Amino acid sequence: MLLHMDLDTFFVSAHRSRDMSLNNRPVAVGGRSNLKIFDKAQSGIRLYNANQGAFVNPVFYHARQSDFEHFFVDRTSDGDAKIRGIVVTSSYEARARGVKTGMPLAQALRLCPEMEVLVPDYMLYHDLSHRLHLFLQEEIPRVEQFSIDEFFGDVNGWIGEEEVLAYATHLKALIWQKFRLPISIGISPAKWIAKLATKYAKPNGVFLVKKDEIPAFIEDQPIRAFPGIGKGFARRLEKHFITTLGEASRAKALFYSWKKPGRVLYHRIIGDDGERISLMNDRKSIGISRTFDPICDKSEVLRRILILARHIVFIVLRHNVNPTSYYLKVNYDNGARMKQRFTQERLFSEQLCKETFRQLYDGCALFGACATKISMSVSNFTYQKYTSLSLLEIYSDKPKQQLSRSLQYLREKYSLDIVKTGGEL
Repeated sequence: MLLHMDLDTFFVSAHRSRDMSLNNRPVAVGGRSNLKIFDKAQSGIRLYNANQGAFVNPVFYHARQSDFEHFFVDRTSDGDAKIRGIVVTSSYEARARGVKTGMPLAQALRLCPEMEVLVPDYMLYHDLSHRLHLFLQEEIPRVEQFSIDEFFGDVNGWIGEEEVLAYATHLKALIWQKFRLPISIGISPAKWIAKLATKYAKPNGVFLVKKDEIPAFIEDQPIRAFPGIGKGFARRLEKHFITTLGEASRAKALFYSWKKPGRVLYHRIIGDDGERISLMNDRKSIGISRTFDPICDKSEVLRRILILARHIVFIVLRHNVNPTSYYLKVNYDNGARMKQRFTQERLFSEQLCKETFRQLYDGCALFGACATKISMSVSNFTYQKYTSLSLLEIYSDKPKQQLSRSLQYLREKYSLDIVKTGGEL
């Protein structure tokens, strides 16, 4: 049997674990993006990256300043308070009043005026997640960290099917006793059915789907509820009048016509994929994004892109990977979203990374509009297999990579912003 463990309203629960007075009250964690990384003065930025899940983003913090000052109340020239930022997550008490993730804080407070808004503390979240992972590794033979608040556990050959429900209930109680964190646990012989089952365990419960119960369990489930079916795949299925997982389970020929991705997804849906948990969750991409007040000056937008590129470079060299694909998206105040992608089989360096994102911005810059968000990422790692890279530039790229590694040494030792390039100033 496989367990899928999902911490309930994790960010709120993390704050409650150290302040019990927040229990049973409407609470939200929210604010604005941390924009200190764009400061021209050095602020001692470092990287916290203890968690290694495929969907766990590393967090940057400021060693010489108060960590993560997310200001969500501004003062106008008249002295009036202006609520800024969005809801990152909220307690069930706040959700009952209509508060939702991604909602502007001002709107959320109109729906629930007594709601307490907490400043995000990402160091707290990562530390709790890391300690919980270590604890689960002591309790379960095989554990996979899937995201900052999700874990899979494999108890096959250790806990029998007739005992697994009682064991999961006991484990949930241990986690509450040790960490004061509520957690929901879905159980099934199939990995992705277990993840789907967690939805019915929430909040703070346990839900078991046995092998012979899978067909009935998925019959009326909407296809968009299944992990791994995104909007694009859902639209393809809906064109064939498939809207539930039960209907999908009877469309084997259609899924098989979509080759390997379709075959893999089909067997996940019917619960006979045979997938076990992964102890090594290699990253597929490395990215970063920031939202800010509208900026109409294109040179300032480019400066921020180059700063974010430096942060990507730092993570890439920390993980010792060699990305070959680059992605940039810029959101504008008029609702436009400009995207550019580029792939090149070259040896990675800071100079190459920044030059590439500079070129991508040329295709994303929009005349007459002001930028409000930058999102960028790198992917398609070659893991330093030089034989797969272009031989035309590899000899000129090697010295650039060596320089990048020298800068990395300084940034690891002192701080990420100890050395900046001219375009960032």
